Amino acid sequence: MNVAVIGGGGREHALARKLAASSRVEKVFAMPGNDGMRDVAEVRPEIGETDFQAMADLCAENAVEWVIVGPEAPLNEGVADFLEGKGIKVFGPRKAESKIESSKAFAKDIMERYGIPTAKYQSFTDYDAAYKYIESVGAPIVLKKDGLAAGKGVVVATDMDEALAGLDALMEDSDAPVVIEEFLEGEEFSLMVLVNGEYTHAFEIIAQDHKRAFDGDEGPNTGGMGAYAPVEHIEASVREAAVEQIVKPMAHAMISEGLDYFGVLYLGAIVTEDGVKVIEFNARFGDPEAQILLSLMEDDFIDVLEKVAQKESFELTFSPGYQVGVMLASAGYPLTYKKGYAVDFDDVRDACHVSGLKQEDGRWVTNGGRVLLVTGGGATIEAAVDAAYANVDKVTFNEGTLFLRRDIAQRALRHE
Repeated sequence: MNVAVIGGGGREHALARKLAASSRVEKVFAMPGNDGMRDVAEVRPEIGETDFQAMADLCAENAVEWVIVGPEAPLNEGVADFLEGKGIKVFGPRKAESKIESSKAFAKDIMERYGIPTAKYQSFTDYDAAYKYIESVGAPIVLKKDGLAAGKGVVVATDMDEALAGLDALMEDSDAPVVIEEFLEGEEFSLMVLVNGEYTHAFEIIAQDHKRAFDGDEGPNTGGMGAYAPVEHIEASVREAAVEQIVKPMAHAMISEGLDYFGVLYLGAIVTEDGVKVIEFNARFGDPEAQILLSLMEDDFIDVLEKVAQKESFELTFSPGYQVGVMLASAGYPLTYKKGYAVDFDDVRDACHVSGLKQEDGRWVTNGGRVLLVTGGGATIEAAVDAAYANVDKVTFNEGTLFLRRDIAQRALRHE
């Protein structure tokens, strides 16, 4: 069969690779894709992430059976609704269901109504009311801008100055609500869940992302500076509690709200003294967690999709050992940055997922904030970390053009 991936980042590179490896797939199309995907997919850069009619035309002309949606923006714009209306099977929630990510206030309200454990919160559109609320509760505190923000619309304020500056930044030139919630202490993890209405299949392993820009969890929030899996120092009972107390109740809550979710539900969770709680939900695979988890997954991804579509029971199989990914990002990300700097990763091409690179005059140049996820695997977490950073050191670029964190998976190493 022919299949298509919507999106042009590292997560979509991983999806295209996984689909191309399927014995059931003849051809993968990537819309718009990126130059790094050309070895596994036909890249169609002229079809943008929200060019739905062009997507439908490509699918019709090429007998595409499945479309897998990577990023959040086309989901929020209704790509699943549009393509399904043309008789095309889409793995990704419709517009109404994707509000679980696109509106933080919507997600928090559902959690409150159905008793799903999460941080205490209030939502504000009035600046003065939000300012007074922050003054009354103090810091540390978390501020989240409602709407899509590519993982960057969050301020984790450790003191009042940061909190009020964050409020100014999130409410400047915007009438979107700001959700202000209590700061939760604990260790975070990412759990991917395959959902079809009331049916859920949570991944058998969890991953851990690194959101802050710099070592030691310092700096602004980003889309993710690295990830690893499995996370074995967090006990299996925690994952099971997340499934029973969060995942299944949320699936039933959405049904009760008249929603019919089909796709990946990303649970960003935290282990607190009071048990596991929700930090956020996303309506798609995490990036960079997807690159790590799909690399470890041994199953044929088309088989998995069709079992979810049919609501069949199954178990996913993951390769033994560990996988670690380190993101190379443009200097200045997640704020302002320049493009067009040369990067050479030919020596470790197979270990990399391209996020923001393009080919220009026979060389690779930067074309985004997050540029390249470099991975490494090993029988132990130490070996996987060493392999990942050994591969990073084989990537060449001019000093000052890219940066990375040197402490990915340190939490796991501390527990060894």
